[in-house]
Amino acid sequence: MTEQTKETWYYIVVQNPGTKDEQFVGYTDKETNAVFIPAFATKEIAMQCFLIMPKDIINEKYEPQAIIKEDLLNEAQKNGYDVFLLDHKGSILEKIS
Repeated sequence: MTEQTKETWYYIVVQNPGTKDEQFVGYTDKETNAVFIPAFATKEIAMQCFLIMPKDIINEKYEPQAIIKEDLLNEAQKNGYDVFLLDHKGSILEKIS
């Protein structure tokens, strides 16, 4: 009998989805210089926060996408980023680890 594992999913904002330049959107905290990828509990929260996030909508395309927690953390770690769970106003709720 196989054991089912419940995977945790988050939503992140992806820049230039589906292209060779596709990447996760990340930011630098101005006070601490910490680099992080914002993550969200739902697509709706990601879309609400995206409206107030700094971005280049003239030259880039953005899309909220679901990602498995392990994949998100692996990519973030490979690139030297932390991952923070944000609310719809962009406030940090917790560090995801």
